[in-house]
Amino acid sequence: MIRKYLLAGLFTLLPMVVTLWILKGIFTALVGIFREPLTWLSHLIHVPDPPTWALALFSALTTVLLLLVVGALMGNFIGRQLLTWLDELMMSLPVVKGVYGATRQLMGAIQSGQGGSFKEVVVVEWPHPGSYTLGFVASRDCSWAIPGGQGMLAVYIPTAPNPTSGYVIMLEASKVSPADLSADQALTWAISGGVVVPARTGTGTFRMPEKS
Repeated sequence: MIRKYLLAGLFTLLPMVVTLWILKGIFTALVGIFREPLTWLSHLIHVPDPPTWALALFSALTTVLLLLVVGALMGNFIGRQLLTWLDELMMSLPVVKGVYGATRQLMGAIQSGQGGSFKEVVVVEWPHPGSYTLGFVASRDCSWAIPGGQGMLAVYIPTAPNPTSGYVIMLEASKVSPADLSADQALTWAISGGVVVPARTGTGTFRMPEKS
């Protein structure tokens, strides 16, 4: 009964917490952006500098307006074209395109499993001997990085609560054990910080990775 209530509370509050966290980030960024222009404007018209509550109110109204505008744009052809243009712009910037492109591909791979990546969930001994975690098989050939690495696996280990800030490690195939879980179940487990315990997708079991 306690587990049932705990999971119900988690699934109820998690979307709200993530939404509030994103809005807080937007709000904080807008406060920083508008502070100098509003201060300059107040000096120009010879009025006192805007107090913190005025900056907060202006930023909150701007945040709401920004969300409304973006939401309206995404619902029509012009908005989708703008999104495509923005995507192309981000991919044209020398430094930004590496981070943006990798994050976009990572989330797409985790969500859809396209290209054979991130479909396999495995158990690995990480970050130190005696501790284990779940990961996703990204590729089965590491020869491009390690001589004789044809039999090594590149495993992506997501972090909580942001799975895009995970780690990529290269392991011998014998050190990786398949987990009887779907990619969605493993990702949910990671994002929840291990609170949401997934059920097995089949009847098999997995063994712990072999010791060195």
